[in-house]
Amino acid sequence: QVQLAESGGGLVQTGGSLRLSCAASERTFSRSAMGWFRQAPGKERKFVATISRSGGVIYYADAVQGRFTISRDSAKNTVYLEMNNLNSEDTGVYVCAADATTITDLPKRDVSSYEVWGQGTQVTVSS
Repeated sequence: QVQLAESGGGLVQTGGSLRLSCAASERTFSRSAMGWFRQAPGKERKFVATISRSGGVIYYADAVQGRFTISRDSAKNTVYLEMNNLNSEDTGVYVCAADATTITDLPKRDVSSYEVWGQGTQVTVSS
């Protein structure tokens, strides 16, 4: 059983764009705020973006504000991360996560708030 499956990563030059997808099970998707985190080699996972279960509240890390867009499609049980104007600091494994336990519609920025995690997709930005 696959609960979260990321795709769309790859190699891109500085200034380029990528669109990541995270397909979820219907139960997981409908109940959960969805988040994206980045993990670089030898570093802890860092918050990138999150969207509430209703889609009405969105938070971004300061480093990606204005460059990345998170969205969700209930018809496809999929959350997306549109990444524009990429730079070397964006390199890492992008991991999708689901938070089904938060009672309110307010999404969370912390790793500990998420219960289900995908395997990740590699994003490499070259100069």
